[in-house]
Amino acid sequence: MSVFFLLISISILVAGGFLAAFLVSVRSGQYDDDYTPSVRMLFDDTKPSDPSSAPENLTKIKS
Repeated sequence: MSVFFLLISISILVAGGFLAAFLVSVRSGQYDDDYTPSVRMLFDDTKPSDPSSAPENLTKIKS
């Protein structure tokens, strides 16, 4: 029976540790931005290149 009390007390300590870690992460602002990750894949990483700035041998077709 004493083993049950030992296991229950250890599980309460572990749960308290996870709760403390969660509260620290919330207070540090880790969960503030929940909109940007959902639309991040829609943003372009690079700007499209200007065709007038391309090298001449790529823009003209040789005949």
